[in-house]
Order: sequence, then C-alpha cells, then structure tokens
Amino acid sequence: MTATATATSTAQVAVWRGGGEVTLETVALPDPGPGERLVEIDLATVCGSDHHTVSGRRPGACPSVLGHEGVGRVVGTGERVVWGVTVSCGTCDRCDRGLSAKCRSVRKLGHETYEPAWPLSGTYATHVLLPAGTAVVPVPDALADEVAAPAGCATATVMAALERAGTLRDRRMLVVGAGMLGLTAIAAAADAGAAEVVVCDVDPARLELAAAFGATTTVLAGEAFPTVDVAMDFSGAAPAVEAALGALDVGGSLVLVGSVSPGPAIRVDPEAVVRGWRSVSGVHNYEPRHLQQAVDFLAASDRPWGELVAEPVGLNRLSSVLTSALARPRASVCPTAN
Repeated sequence: MTATATATSTAQVAVWRGGGEVTLETVALPDPGPGERLVEIDLATVCGSDHHTVSGRRPGACPSVLGHEGVGRVVGTGERVVWGVTVSCGTCDRCDRGLSAKCRSVRKLGHETYEPAWPLSGTYATHVLLPAGTAVVPVPDALADEVAAPAGCATATVMAALERAGTLRDRRMLVVGAGMLGLTAIAAAADAGAAEVVVCDVDPARLELAAAFGATTTVLAGEAFPTVDVAMDFSGAAPAVEAALGALDVGGSLVLVGSVSPGPAIRVDPEAVVRGWRSVSGVHNYEPRHLQQAVDFLAASDRPWGELVAEPVGLNRLSSVLTSALARPRASVCPTAN
C-alpha cells in the first residue's frame, strides 16, 4: 500500500461460523465517516478469548469476524497504529465517570455479529474499520509487529490491572497464570521494583519462561503460595483465586482479571477480609490511557516479547490456529502470509 490508499477496493475477511468453520468473504472497502479510520492490517495476534469462543467456553456472536489484537497502517495517511478493543459513545454516565470500557452502548472489535452495517469489525481480515470512539495509538517503527499487536488487549489490560493494584515497589507480588497477560504482568512488576515476583501456572514450561520475564519464584499449580502483598489472577480458576486471596498479608490486595467465563463461586471469609484490611477488585477491558501506557511499556522493554508469538499464518489457515493447542502464548495471522 501507499501512504494515501490501498491497492485494492475490496477487503477479505475470515468469518467464523461456529465450531472450527471459517469462511473467507470479500467485501467492499468503505469510505470512513467522521471520526472513523480504515486500517490495513499488517499482523493480528490470537487472544485466548478467541480460542474460548471457538471452543464454546465463552459466549460470542456468530457469525463474526473475530480478532481484536492487531497492528496496521491507516489508509490515507500511512500512520502505523494499534487500537483498543472497545468502542464507546463518550457521552453516557459511565463514559463521563472514566469507565468508557463499560459504556452503556459499548461495541467491541472482534465480538460483533458479521453484518453489512460493520463487516470489517475484527482483525482476522485484510482491513478493519475503527468507528469513532475507538482508542487509537501510534506505534514507533522500531517496535516489531509481533510485539506491538498484543498491546491492544493483553498489554493494555495488564496496565489497567497494575493501576488497580497501586504501587508495586518493594512489595511481594503473586501472578497466577503465566500466559500472555501473566508474563506481561511479571515483566511490569519486575520493572516497577517489586521485591518478589512469585508466579504460578499449571505448565512447567510456562514457569521456565516466566523466569526470562522477571519471576523470582515459581510455584506449580496446587502447591502452597507464599505470603504476598499483591496478587493478580489471570487464570480464572476458582481454586487458584481462593488460594491467592488466602495468601494476602495484612493490607494486601487481589486483582481479578481472568474470571471472565461462568464458573463456580469462590469461598470468601468476610471476617478475614475485614480484620486483614484486604481488598478484592476486578478489571475487564481498559481505558484509552492504558493503551498508550502499553505501547510505551513495550517500546521501553528489553524482554524477549517476540519469542511469545508464533510465525504468522494466512487467513486461509485461521481455523487451524483457532482450534489447535498453542506452543506459544500467541498465534498470529498475517493477511499476506500463505
């Protein structure tokens, strides 16, 4: 593409139609309206939530153009950008309170029904149309595509969770779940000066990987946690959440991020929470400032982020990466790959 236009008047989209069925469709490129941006996608990464949708573990619109992590260039300007997951109105009471991620009329990239009104709504495509109300952040050219793409979900969500947790300097941190979000939290906690970064996962290989991102201690799932000041759960597993809450020292806080699918309720001892001055909070999606923080964090980081992303496949092979077990935390899709 040039800085002023794409070389085609059509886009190709990979439409998920249930189970492992994906069809390739061709749609006309729209003329962006006020506040909209048409972006030609260079690379999209595959979030765990898409695997959950396809496997039936998470409700999702069907048919749909899935995918919400990506990096690309704005058609007409050539600006290289990443974008947010949510599309907010900017005027409702929640947006006014700084909770645009929970806008009363929120729409989400990669979560909407495939329909003529917004066919370019996900990143598993050659192009995506970003409606007005989508957070968009420029990306420095030095940041590789495979490093930049996860900023729009994994990295930005962790930035929101870190804000919720408060200062980490000289504090003992527990991270449950060493997937893409957990590894990001590990690196961010280490960079923020945490005294300890304890990591728990069910996969020993993930625990070995965690050390390269700043973990000081690793714990296999089912083993006892040490006492900590801050805990973040990215697993969504009820036993792990209970154990993390039980590991908090006096004044400790637990931030829940992974509990986004229906599951068994956890047991909470309210007296222990009250007498221990403990707190429990949740984070789902993020605000535009967190996306900017994500890009800044990745641009300044020297961790091996590129090693977390598998070599890209083409849109015609999307079904294979949506339905297969991953050797790395993120699969990737490139519209020009085979």
